[in-house]
Amino acid sequence: MDLDALQVKLKAVRRELRDEYLQPHSHPWILGFSGGKDSTLLLHFVLEVIRSVAPEDRRRPVFVVSNNTLVESPVFQDFVDRLLERLEQSLEGLNVPVRVVRTKPLPEESFWVNLLGKGYPAPNRTFRWCTDRMKIRPTSRFIRELVADSGEAILLLGVRRSESASRANAISRHEDAESGRLSPHSDHRGVSIFSPIKELANEEVWLILLNSRPPWGGSYRELVTLYRNAAGGECPFVMTVGDAPSCGSSSARFGCWTCTVVEKDNSLAALIDAGHEHLEPLAEFRDRLKQVSQTPECRKTTRRNGRHGMGPLTLEARRMLLDELLALRAQVDFPLISEHEIRLIREQWEIDLTQDVLRSSSIGNSVGLHMAA
Repeated sequence: MDLDALQVKLKAVRRELRDEYLQPHSHPWILGFSGGKDSTLLLHFVLEVIRSVAPEDRRRPVFVVSNNTLVESPVFQDFVDRLLERLEQSLEGLNVPVRVVRTKPLPEESFWVNLLGKGYPAPNRTFRWCTDRMKIRPTSRFIRELVADSGEAILLLGVRRSESASRANAISRHEDAESGRLSPHSDHRGVSIFSPIKELANEEVWLILLNSRPPWGGSYRELVTLYRNAAGGECPFVMTVGDAPSCGSSSARFGCWTCTVVEKDNSLAALIDAGHEHLEPLAEFRDRLKQVSQTPECRKTTRRNGRHGMGPLTLEARRMLLDELLALRAQVDFPLISEHEIRLIREQWEIDLTQDVLRSSSIGNSVGLHMAA
């Protein structure tokens, strides 16, 4: 690795961040934080740069937004939660206008309410219903509220060209429409995208982290160990449907333990092999969700839109899976599902039962009229 070239890159990243932070407008920054190496390095740079600015010039607010799908890998989510708590505790001492914002799906849009309540089959590559409801909508709600208050906002993302060909193409598409370093967000009016570390290579990110200490204290040792044990990376901060393929890709990534978009959850398997045996029941239940969803007998023969075909999970299948999930919750030391979600699931069952009765009654009346005629 050319260390001189890396130093030039780092100076450029810090200079660009500082220059944008000191712009005369007051648009707040939103830093999309997944807890992985790239968003962590971006947060490191942002805090470093703000602290290099005179205290009286630290006026632009920064919101560190972290989304919890509520079915995240327990090991990784625990790490992210502890990191964010430590960051919050350090902010007053750092004297920076930074605030941590945690987002999550609405209860009625959670994974379990959709799958066990409404009967959505386990997500797959052609029906990836989870990303929009559990990742995009929660952060979008916060961004819309912030833009409504401030007029405009700048979204900082830790994306890099060298992550993948699709990521490089996405960055290039943004650059085609760029005015300077910012590019307009395709789905959010008044939001611009800023990607300060896009030119850094994977090995450069690790070299910087391994030779740095977090501004909030501690070290990056646990992050490095997590990556080594899981043999992969984090599912990224997702803001548009176009970003979705990177979630549930074939590479080993931290993400939802329930993810059935991938054929095999390599990161979960690697964590189990590395000594996290308590995750094994979760991996088995994840496979169970996929197996039941692919069983024709566990699916209705009519879709919710009335068309014939593989429809929602039957009520019997949903009851069976909820019973198994509750048994799993009692077995492991993770919450897995809330009592509120369970109540919403059972309310949805009542709605579906009523609709099934009305539909059967309607069909019966139609047949009776036809026979009478």
